[in-house]
Amino acid sequence: MERFRGRGLKETLDWPLIICYLLLVFIGWINIYASVQSAEPSSIFDFATRSGKQFIWMVTAFSLAGLILFVISPQIYESLSLPIYLATVALLVAVIFLGVEVKGSRSWFEFGPVRFQPAEISKIATSLMLASVMSQYGYRISNLKNFILTAAIILVPMAIIVAQSETGSALVYVGFIFMLYREGLSGWLLFMIGVAVLLFILTLTLSPYFSILALAVIVTLCDSLYHGKIRKWLMVMLPVAAVLAALPWGLGRLAEITHAEEASFIRTVRLEYFLAGAGLLSVPYFAIKAFRERSTFKWLSIAAFIAGLFLIFSVDFIFHDVLQDHQRKRIEVLLGLKDDPTGVGYNVNQSMIAIGSGGLTGKGFLKGTQTTYGFVPEQSTDFIFCTIGEEWGFIGSAATILLYAFLIWRVLQDAERSRENFTRIYGYCTASCIFMHLFINIGMTIGIMPVIGIPLPFVSYGGSSLWAFTVMLFIFIALVRHERRYFN
Repeated sequence: MERFRGRGLKETLDWPLIICYLLLVFIGWINIYASVQSAEPSSIFDFATRSGKQFIWMVTAFSLAGLILFVISPQIYESLSLPIYLATVALLVAVIFLGVEVKGSRSWFEFGPVRFQPAEISKIATSLMLASVMSQYGYRISNLKNFILTAAIILVPMAIIVAQSETGSALVYVGFIFMLYREGLSGWLLFMIGVAVLLFILTLTLSPYFSILALAVIVTLCDSLYHGKIRKWLMVMLPVAAVLAALPWGLGRLAEITHAEEASFIRTVRLEYFLAGAGLLSVPYFAIKAFRERSTFKWLSIAAFIAGLFLIFSVDFIFHDVLQDHQRKRIEVLLGLKDDPTGVGYNVNQSMIAIGSGGLTGKGFLKGTQTTYGFVPEQSTDFIFCTIGEEWGFIGSAATILLYAFLIWRVLQDAERSRENFTRIYGYCTASCIFMHLFINIGMTIGIMPVIGIPLPFVSYGGSSLWAFTVMLFIFIALVRHERRYFN
C-alpha cells in the first residue's frame, strides 16, 4: 500500500460513471416534461408541474451527491451499517401503522406536500449491512451460520415490504442473489429459483400434471449430467417422458370414442395425483441408491423433487388466497390467461402502442400522441419508458438502455478492481438493484413482466426514488474515490 500522494479529483473520481448518471437524470427530466404536457405545453421550470418539481429533486439530489463525495467520510459507512439497517427496519414497520395508503399500499410517510417511501432507502441500508457482514475476516457463505445470517438480512426488510403490499419493491431484493453468486453462492440455487418460476408458470398455464412431469425430467436430467449418465437418461427417461406427455391427449381421444359413463370417468381422472404418487413411491429406491453411493447430489435431487411437488400443489393456494386480486389479474393478463385491454391490461396495452408507434426515430419531442393526450396512466413514473419509445423511437430507447448497461458495467468493473471487500460487495449490491429496477420496469412497459409499480432509476418522476438511487450510487463512487486516493 502506498501512502497518500495528494491525488486530485481528476484521478480519483470515476467521471464516466458520473457523466452517465447525469445523462440519465436529464433524460428523465425532459421526458417527464413531455409526459405531463397537454396540447399547450408550459415551461419545463413551472414548479406547479411535475417537471418543475423534478428539477427541485434533481438539485437536491446533486447536493446530496456533493455531500457524500466531499463532506462525509467514506469510512463511516461500514461502522454505521448496523444502526442504519436497524433504523430503516424500524421505519419500514412504522410506515405500516403511521403511513398513508397510496394505491392500496401503505408504504408512504406524508409530510405536507412531500411523500417519503422507506422502501427506497431500505435497499441502501441492506446493501451496506450485507457488505459489512460479508467483508468480515473469515466469512464464507458456504458456512451455514453465515448463510442464515445473510439470508435474514435480506429477508427481514423484504418480508416487511411485502406486508406493505409493495410487491414490486420486495421483488428487487431477489437481485441480491447475483451478488451472493459472485461471493461464492452455488449456481445451483439460481437454477432452482428459475425452475421454481417455471413450475409456477406451467401449473397456471397448462396443468399440475405437466409441471410434475417437467420437474421429474429436470431433476433426473441434472442427476444424470452430474454423474455422467446422460446416455442412460436419453434411452430411458426421455422416451418415458414423451409417452407420459402424450397420455392426457390419448385419454381425451379415448373418452371421445367410449360410452358416456366410461368417458365421464376418464375425464374426471386427476392424472397429477397418479404421477405424483408414482414419483413419491420411487423416492425410497433413490434414497437407498443415494445411501449406498454416498451421493450428496442424489439426496439433494430427492429433496428438490419433494420441494417441487409441494410448490406445484401450493400454486392454487398461493394464486387464489395469497396474492391480491389486482396481482392475480395482472399475472393472468401477462400469461395470456385473460385478455383485458380496457381493465388491468389497459396500461400495458397503451404503453406498447406508444412504444410501437415511435418506430425507428420516434415522433419527435412533444409530438407523441399517446404521451401528449395522456392515454397511458402513470406515464411520468412507472411508464416513463413508453414516452422515450414514442418520442425518441428505437434509437432513443436503445441509447437509454445502453447508458444503463454502461453504468452497471462500470460499477461492476470498479467493484472488481477494488481491494476492499466492503467496496466490492456494496458495488455488486448497487449494480444488482439498478439492474432489477431496469429489467422489471422496462419489462412491464413492453408486456413481459406484470405491472407492479416500480420506478426506472434516475429517470422516473419522484424525489424518494431519485434521492435513494443517487445516494446509493454516490456512496459507491465515494468508496472507490477513497481507495484511489490511497492505492494505485
